[in-house]
Amino acid sequence: MEEKQHIGQLFDRIASTYDGLNHGLSMNIDRFWRRKTVKEMQPAAHVLDVAIGTADLTIEMLRRGKAEKVTGLDLSDRMMAIGEEKCAKHKMNVTFVHGNAQEMPFENAFFDGVTCAFGCRNFSDLDAGLREMYRVLKPGGQVTILEFSYPTNRFVRNLYDLYFTRILPGVGRIVSRDKTAYTYLNRSVKSFCWGETFVQHLHDAGFGNEHFIPLSLGIATIYTAIK
Repeated sequence: MEEKQHIGQLFDRIASTYDGLNHGLSMNIDRFWRRKTVKEMQPAAHVLDVAIGTADLTIEMLRRGKAEKVTGLDLSDRMMAIGEEKCAKHKMNVTFVHGNAQEMPFENAFFDGVTCAFGCRNFSDLDAGLREMYRVLKPGGQVTILEFSYPTNRFVRNLYDLYFTRILPGVGRIVSRDKTAYTYLNRSVKSFCWGETFVQHLHDAGFGNEHFIPLSLGIATIYTAIK
């Protein structure tokens, strides 16, 4: 998919409207998903937040004492600039690093925990990204991933398709003034794996004790696993 080759540029273009659209178009359910995700985390001294973006998940985990400090990795400098402003406002211990999740600039077994919210489906190579998460995680550390999934219930799926195919792209295009970003969102979700299939990818990357928790009738899913 062409957008995945330029994912940093895509998110740079919509950075200024990203938070407002996310919260508004989801009716703030995305905040609930992040709270649930942080609840599933085991406490860790130093956490790597992959695809940190505007740092909403990082702020939530620091607020709730699940991490002492966080390093965030992302390809979008403009998204991270917004995240830096938010973290500075809350006086939070966060370091932002520009980098590719499939070639992380960190040493082996460097972090006590790894998280990723709505970033895995943007990897051009999912397995490479998961292997990198495994590599930089200390033995016994937990990976916690929040990602969109595709509802299995036919009625919910029809409503989901209507919203993501008709409503969200139109509103997103008007507000963000970007013609492709929110169309890409729908395509990336429908073409991505979820549930047991995603768990198998975690297992193949080396993780164990894998679990997944569907949220909001399967619209999103939390995945956890241990190195």
